[in-house]
Amino acid sequence: MAGGRVPAATVAIDAGSEAKAPRTERGRRTQQAILDAAAKEFGERGFHEASISDITRRAGVALGSFYTYFDSKDAVFRALVRHMSGQVRDHVAPAIRAAGDGIAAERAGLEQFIGFVRAHKEIYRIIDEAEFVDPDSFRAHYATTAGRIRQRLEAAAARGDLRDGVGEVHAWAVMGMNVFLGLRYGVWDEDAAPGDVADTVAELLRRGIGR
Repeated sequence: MAGGRVPAATVAIDAGSEAKAPRTERGRRTQQAILDAAAKEFGERGFHEASISDITRRAGVALGSFYTYFDSKDAVFRALVRHMSGQVRDHVAPAIRAAGDGIAAERAGLEQFIGFVRAHKEIYRIIDEAEFVDPDSFRAHYATTAGRIRQRLEAAAARGDLRDGVGEVHAWAVMGMNVFLGLRYGVWDEDAAPGDVADTVAELLRRGIGR
C-alpha cells in the first residue's frame, strides 16, 4: 500500500479519541477526506500557518462538516498524528508477517517504511511538529513503535533467530536507525533503492544481534 491509505472504516479507530466516530459510510469518507487534506495542509504549511478553512477547501467539504468530526485545529492535528502512525503500522505489517525470520522481518519493515515515506513525505514534518504542538502524541508515536519492534525482537530471540538479551535498548536503536534512514532515503533524496538500503541494515543487524 505504498501510495494507499488505511480503509475508511478504520479511520475513527486509528485517529483516536480526538476524532468523533462517523455513523455512516458517507461520514467515514468525509472524515477520511478531512484527514487527507489536513495531512497536505500541515505538511506544506506547518501547524501554525494551516487553517481549518483551508483544510476544508482541500477536502471539498463544508466548514460545518469539519466540526461534525473534530472540535478544533488542535484536535484534527492530534487525530492525524495517531492516524499516520497507524498507517505506517498497517503498511509495513504484511511484509513483516511474511518474513522468514527476525532479521528478515526488520529488513522487510524498513524497506516498506522507506517506500511509505516516499509517498507520504509530509509525515516527517507532522511528527516533528507534534513534539511542540502535542508532546503526548509525539511521545506515544515513538513509544508504541519501539514497543512493537521490541516485541518482534524478543519473539525472534525466543525462536532462536536472534541472540539472547535483546530488549528495549535494541528496539529503540533499530527504530532510531529506521527514522533517519527514512529521512535520508525517503524525504531528502531517492538515490538508493529501498531494498538495497534494507539489505545493508539487515547485514548490520545480522552481525550485531543475529545468532
